[in-house]
Amino acid sequence: MLYKFKSGATADLVMLEPAGHRLLEVLGREPSDKGIFESADLPDLMRQLERAIEQEEAMLDEAQRQAQGKGQTLVRPEVSLRQRLWPMREMMRRSHAQGQPIVWGV
Repeated sequence: MLYKFKSGATADLVMLEPAGHRLLEVLGREPSDKGIFESADLPDLMRQLERAIEQEEAMLDEAQRQAQGKGQTLVRPEVSLRQRLWPMREMMRRSHAQGQPIVWGV
């Protein structure tokens, strides 16, 4: 399944199911085939994305410190949460600036 997020303020954003599910979970939403992020909610949702990214980066930094302390090397994910969610963060920023909601599955 693909998630196709749409807004009148930007081009469509397509995510594969695992990335789309992760995005919705980070935002406290149940993964669903259809939905909407209202323009008024976008500032709070952007803060949630940023907190999730910061938490992942802090967790990875701590895991790397622990691994180095044991003489090991931590293999970081090929694609970080920041890289995965940044396009949505930008879609949210532009959509909010223009008062547009973001929808998917419609």
